[in-house]
Amino acid sequence: MKCVNFDAHFAEFTSQWMKDHQAEYRNFDAMEEDMPRVYMTFLNTPAKWLDGVTPGAYFTQFEDPKDLVDWLIQYCVKEIPVPDMLLEQIVNVGKPCEKRLVALLKDEEGTVPEEAKMTAIGLLREMESTLPKMIYIDWQLKRRDKDEMCDNAIESLKEMGGAVLQPLLSALPHANNAGQEAMLDVLVNFPGNEQVFNLAMRLFRENPTRRALFASYLGKLGDDRALPELIKAANDDKCRYLDFIEIRNAIEELGGEAPEREFYEDAEYAALNPLEED
Repeated sequence: MKCVNFDAHFAEFTSQWMKDHQAEYRNFDAMEEDMPRVYMTFLNTPAKWLDGVTPGAYFTQFEDPKDLVDWLIQYCVKEIPVPDMLLEQIVNVGKPCEKRLVALLKDEEGTVPEEAKMTAIGLLREMESTLPKMIYIDWQLKRRDKDEMCDNAIESLKEMGGAVLQPLLSALPHANNAGQEAMLDVLVNFPGNEQVFNLAMRLFRENPTRRALFASYLGKLGDDRALPELIKAANDDKCRYLDFIEIRNAIEELGGEAPEREFYEDAEYAALNPLEED
């Protein structure tokens, strides 16, 4: 399988197109606006560098899931931009490619580049696959605070609906702090669980600089037992304006009444309300 740089060929095609059609454009912005049409022309023009096949049809010749997913990996290994047409063909082949993509995510030898894994997560999400849910959950158990791949997996877990609820609740006690917080981002969409409510309350209390996030979670959970803590935080002299807005929203969402506050001395308030007078 050869990894053709479609982006480079499109750049050459575009450059030649502009030379041949420059008289048709009144300015550069007009050229930019015409890019979608130029790209469609590129996709449908037989190319010598593809033995006469059009770029748009090239990958449709291949349907073996192993070949397609291995091709994706090779593009990433060689640091050549992965063609959108290859990704589209993987999605079009569908179910047979799911298991190959999940196997890619299970790589424990470090032979699969992170870019390939990130792409696989996106493709599986586009396919609405729930096959990798346990992989995604396991990743959260010992995750770092900042981890783009784990964050990407969380976005997929959010879209899997109720299928992830029980596995997440079972895994929650075994996760580190970063993992519990990440899981909470999914679990707040399933109100009514005491374990989840207690976690949200604890994180709200323990993270005074991030109250806005955890206040929004408490609002989603819909448990009015959070009101005393939320109102106390809203009255705190150290409460920042933007945090107060989220805390107030959560209080009102839970049926409470937020305190009236003025934030004229707060830089965030001044930046958002430049016309307000002291």
